[in-house]
Amino acid sequence: MTQPGTMPMSKEMQDCVDACMSCHSICEETMSSCMQMGGQAQMQIMRALMDCAETTRMCADMMMRRSPMSAEMCAMCAKACEMCAEACMSMPDDPQMMRCAEACRRCAATCHAMAGATM
Repeated sequence: MTQPGTMPMSKEMQDCVDACMSCHSICEETMSSCMQMGGQAQMQIMRALMDCAETTRMCADMMMRRSPMSAEMCAMCAKACEMCAEACMSMPDDPQMMRCAEACRRCAATCHAMAGATM
């Protein structure tokens, strides 16, 4: 539902919002999985997951409200997603980590595209 006087969201923007929300969700799930595993090595991954989860949520929020800072936020979100994907790849035998890395890469790609788009 669009508000009076606003343009409907483009397909590209909606795809990016969807990718951000999906990535946010899987990062939260992966944080829970990491906490169950424990271990000091997980701290670097946990930081990346937290940064990515928060950034993707904020990015989606800013796009949905048509913030004039959306493009800059998309660029930052893409960077956070790429860092998180790299951190998750440090545990290639963990299926949850691999799902998270894939979601992060997908989100980074859509955010890169939106960062270069006029919002």
